[in-house]
Amino acid sequence: MSAGSPDTRTRRPGGRTARLRALVLDAVLAELVDRGFEGLTVDGVAARSGVHRTTIYRRWTDIAGLLVDALHAAAGDDWAPPDTGSLEADLVELNRQVHTSLTVQPSVAAAVIAASFRSPQAMAALRAFWSDRYVRCAAIVERAVERGELPAGTDPTAVVVASTAPVYHHLVLLGDEMGTAEADAYARSAAAAYR
Repeated sequence: MSAGSPDTRTRRPGGRTARLRALVLDAVLAELVDRGFEGLTVDGVAARSGVHRTTIYRRWTDIAGLLVDALHAAAGDDWAPPDTGSLEADLVELNRQVHTSLTVQPSVAAAVIAASFRSPQAMAALRAFWSDRYVRCAAIVERAVERGELPAGTDPTAVVVASTAPVYHHLVLLGDEMGTAEADAYARSAAAAYR
């Protein structure tokens, strides 16, 4: 076990432990959105979650441990990429999902991304999260190859990045407003470029 990571020896798959973890991680995300990384404290998480700070320190050690576990929890979901029957429609739907995740007020996704740059452990967890998402999204390209929409050997990550990166760039890096029509256009452009 590394410093800043939850003690996996004491976790149970459900029951009180799962409820406590959910309360704490929900509080971490809410505090992060409300206060930013600089304002994220164990005391604030404890107050918002109703879980004693001693329990938080014992299970997560510090703020980095809380961020890492929040990212691990997100990676452990059952999300699957869209399967509409065409490359373009899959990429459009994927971009719409990304757009929604970044424009819901307040944006948890943007806050987590920003905070991960402040902690090496959280950055490693964020990279693992993205790697998992790219592996899952490879199915979009693999299906398109099978349907004959894309040539064999097309790099799945390159296609997904070409589609989604402009959405992240505008909404997270530039702080621009973007509607779904513009996100759709980027998806269509990526599909056309790789076809």
